[in-house]
Amino acid sequence: MTARPATFHARRLHVVQGGQAVSDDPEVCLTTLLGSCVSACLWDETAGVGGMNHFLLPEAPDGASEGAATDRRYGVQAMELLINALLARGARRDRIRAKVFGGGRMTAGMMDIGARNAAFVRRFLNDEDIVVEAASLGGDAARRIQFWPTTGRARQHRVDGSGLAAQERPAAAPATGSGEVELF
Repeated sequence: MTARPATFHARRLHVVQGGQAVSDDPEVCLTTLLGSCVSACLWDETAGVGGMNHFLLPEAPDGASEGAATDRRYGVQAMELLINALLARGARRDRIRAKVFGGGRMTAGMMDIGARNAAFVRRFLNDEDIVVEAASLGGDAARRIQFWPTTGRARQHRVDGSGLAAQERPAAAPATGSGEVELF
């Protein structure tokens, strides 16, 4: 019998728009699906803890209700809440690293919200002195993201528009020649 990779048995937690998840469980894999939204995957490998958020807009619009100040759909709040959750689990700010994804231009001819989200997350992480180890921002494709929070390992799979519309329907990756198919 062939041994399966450790990720085969990983427990998947899906992060929805406006959501976040933090874990110190090495069996957890955080996932999300992005278009113009952005996900920041932050982790402290020494503490063995990490998390992912998924925000829709960089900031609340002018005149937004008072509740917008704590709304995780907006980048500032999503980033602050994720960092604070990591710190509460034993991470140290000086060891937190980042991988960021999303910010695609999903509709031509309309405001490029994805570019605004991408610019925001880069600026925020720079201002907070958080090292960005990898970034896949912009473009015109949706992305399925997998993130293992205790190690910082991440995987991205670009999907066409039909995959974005399906949101939760798993799409099989092309066969690798070995007969194995990996689901995203």
